[in-house]
Amino acid sequence: MSLPNKPAYTIDAVILAGGMARRMGGDDKGLVELNNQPMISHTIARLSPQVDRIMINANRNQQRYAEFGFEVFSDNDSGYLGPLAGMITAMGNTQADYLLVVPCDSPLLPTDLASRMLNTLLVADAEVVVASDGQREQPVVLLLKPSLRDSMKAFLDAGERKIDFWYAKHHYEVASFADQPEAFVNVNTPEQKQQLAKQIAQ
Repeated sequence: MSLPNKPAYTIDAVILAGGMARRMGGDDKGLVELNNQPMISHTIARLSPQVDRIMINANRNQQRYAEFGFEVFSDNDSGYLGPLAGMITAMGNTQADYLLVVPCDSPLLPTDLASRMLNTLLVADAEVVVASDGQREQPVVLLLKPSLRDSMKAFLDAGERKIDFWYAKHHYEVASFADQPEAFVNVNTPEQKQQLAKQIAQ
């Protein structure tokens, strides 16, 4: 089954920018400059042609994030509870058929991310699809049904935090992007940022 670049199903995306970025010295990763643009700008540019709507999950600097022109929301559950909290809020904030979740610090995301993940989900009749670079699953790059919100909230409320433990409880499939493994390179340290800046410049 092949799908057009922008699928017939409605897909909203949430960019997770809600973390504390301890390894970046506490700097807000989505707003860290990468080749003269905030990191999240690169992510937005990749996603915009692929989805119907973009939301940004941020727990600080909301006004700065709002300047990108998309809806910005913080976690419903306070206390920096990790990516699950942002996903739960986003699932309650969408009317789309599917929600695509990505982090704010992966500026080279595939340009066919949404269509390839949706294709995997439909063929397998899965509830969740997680991306893989061919070597490792990327646990915060997901396509999922918003109806799974209650399940994820119960998981978080039980004190669980690891997203891969949650999706293992559901019918999930892996979408391989082994043909473009660099797509999921993310930036956690200033050194990684310098390396990636060189890569993008080339």
